[in-house]
Amino acid sequence: MTVLPRPTTTGANTPAVALVLGSCVSLQFGAATAAHLFPVMGSWAVTALRLTIAAAILLVVVRPRADRWTRHQWRSVLVLGCALAGMNGFFYASIARIPLAVAVSIEFLGPLLLAAVLSRRRRDLACVALALAGMTLLGLENALTASSLDPVGIAFALVAAVFWALYVLATAKVGETVPGHGGLAVALAVAAVCVLPVGASGAASALTDPRLLAIAAATAVLASVIPYTLELAALRRLPRHVFGVLLSFEPIMALVAGWLLLDQSVGLTRLAAIALVVVASIGITASASEPARLLTPHPEEHRVPARQ
Repeated sequence: MTVLPRPTTTGANTPAVALVLGSCVSLQFGAATAAHLFPVMGSWAVTALRLTIAAAILLVVVRPRADRWTRHQWRSVLVLGCALAGMNGFFYASIARIPLAVAVSIEFLGPLLLAAVLSRRRRDLACVALALAGMTLLGLENALTASSLDPVGIAFALVAAVFWALYVLATAKVGETVPGHGGLAVALAVAAVCVLPVGASGAASALTDPRLLAIAAATAVLASVIPYTLELAALRRLPRHVFGVLLSFEPIMALVAGWLLLDQSVGLTRLAAIALVVVASIGITASASEPARLLTPHPEEHRVPARQ
């Protein structure tokens, strides 16, 4: 049996923080790129094509030895695959109806509340409250200035928030139980299989259009391969509640990506919301560098079968 090291809580977390930030940038620019395909293919078709391409890329590169996995490892991967399918499918369905920054702000409630549940520090809870204030300010600003805010789009974003929280937990579990990136590759394949029944017909239209296929491939790399690989590596180094609040950079990147690629403006209220989120993220990152009792899984949860 091999015991994986617990997530560290020292200054060595700086590279892990950089991994999360890189993931946020890549994911949101990928989402903004994907939005250009919605009028042609539909959001579920784009999701299905993106997940399929991303899974194919990782399966070829990683070549996971899934036949050697235990039942426990397979269960972790299957849960992650279902979380990826729900998170991506409903998020794309939401940004097809409401602005990107609004959708991300609503969806962020999932990992934010998860961070609050997992944290034992008062300072961490204060940072979560500060980030929540920023998200609330951002959401209110968008709701008041948007010409129309589709309630179905809001509902889709809320469902995506639940799956995002599940994704954080499931990714951490796969990181603990499955060595390397094989678990992520198979989980993406599972997610693609889950979404294909809904989006297969629309995705087929891209197979005869090289331009659409190229955009879909770029989206797969930017919004799946790069961010999920970085997040898996980060969750092996960071406590889950710290990771959850660092994801607060997602709405910031959504604002930037929406402004640059989708012509969505950034006002003073949004900038104030961004400032609150940045302060919260810096606060919880600094808190993680100090010795303290953090919520960590039972040691048995770190035990995984040795590589064969």
